[in-house]
Amino acid sequence: MNYLPINFQQKKEMLEAVGVKNIEELFVDVPEKARLKGLLPLGDGAGEMELVSKITALAKKNTPATELVSFAGAGCYDHYIPAFIDHLLLRPEFFTAYTPYQPEVSQGTLQAVYEYQTGICQLTGLDRANASMYDGATAMVEAAFMAVRLAHKRDKVVVAGSLHPEYLETLKTYTHADTVKPIFVDPVNGVTPTDDILAAIDDTVAAVIVGYPNFYGAYEPLEEIADAIHAHKGLLIVVANPFMLGLVEAPANLGADIVVGEAQSLGNPMSFGGPGLGYFACTSACTRQMPGRIVGKTTDVDGHTGYVLTLSTREQHIRREKATSNICSNHALNALAAGMYLAGVGPTGLKEFALSAVSKARYLHDALVATGKFEPLNEHVYGYEFALVYKGAAQILYDDLFEHGYISGVVLDEHVLLFAVTEKRTREEMDAFVNEVKAHE
Repeated sequence: MNYLPINFQQKKEMLEAVGVKNIEELFVDVPEKARLKGLLPLGDGAGEMELVSKITALAKKNTPATELVSFAGAGCYDHYIPAFIDHLLLRPEFFTAYTPYQPEVSQGTLQAVYEYQTGICQLTGLDRANASMYDGATAMVEAAFMAVRLAHKRDKVVVAGSLHPEYLETLKTYTHADTVKPIFVDPVNGVTPTDDILAAIDDTVAAVIVGYPNFYGAYEPLEEIADAIHAHKGLLIVVANPFMLGLVEAPANLGADIVVGEAQSLGNPMSFGGPGLGYFACTSACTRQMPGRIVGKTTDVDGHTGYVLTLSTREQHIRREKATSNICSNHALNALAAGMYLAGVGPTGLKEFALSAVSKARYLHDALVATGKFEPLNEHVYGYEFALVYKGAAQILYDDLFEHGYISGVVLDEHVLLFAVTEKRTREEMDAFVNEVKAHE
């Protein structure tokens, strides 16, 4: 096999195969104004200092959320990151472009991954966790595929429509080939009706997927749904925010068989929205069908503790048809940051951070409703994220307050805003924000 790049004819055949005329048609989903036309305006023959200056000037056209007072969440959160994480993460033995897993030379990395897995198991209450995945959306999709593999002749998965819209789109993309048939249950005012989920469950359903909390911040009744799907010998997949798992009941204690989600909230920066960190945990009964890798702990012939890559379901030595998924790498550095975060703050620290965020969210929620310009989207219990209905045009409010240094949540539609209040927000910031809302005409 050679590795020569494709020629013009091959490129034409590939475009025809996917049904597009040219490369530009592949990017039609990217807004026209966001596409780069031509080359970056950097000029020719620039020296390093000149090039750095130009690139820096371009980068300054972006306004990082960390330079504003952010109430935005929706899967990417402005949490505090302890200083020790960056200091340790940038050590050369960790900061590598390749995932080291040869046990004879990578004991430090393997031990770190093992401890990350342990932390995820403790948070979720489940027996097994893998070495991380790309992001929360792909982790959820892998969970759906795994449930179908475990259920053998069942190929349906009931999906709460109150999950993150991007997760739902990712699932639709992956299931386009019809190997898994998702049944989407529409939400009402930010909550998926439990009765509608229960009505969709029968003996042909492999699993139910529910958020904890859902995209709108609300908590839905996991135990009731778990009992229903278990009665039909299916599995409950829970998409959970791991930051809140320091405070609320572990999903496994409520009946979850598989817990997945986005772990950016554990010691990872927002970084303009990525990269994310998917986590994945399940019961021991599901272990053999897990996607990705698991690092295990053992002892050598001399009795010394050692860490090894115990399970790798998509590696070079596995035939494609034998692999459980196409996931063939992981986000090791992000997982390492999450492991450091969990070890550093400990269960007490994580609980205190989460409690602080929830308390502040309650304060801002009530203060915004008290302005008379908002009303709750629903009356369900929420964590540190909540949706409110604005009595004016949500986008105009957002744009106006952005000019004053605030990110007013995430605009979900013409009148609904989704707010997140992390432990970083202060009383002064929230009071100032509410005053800006009051002053907005």
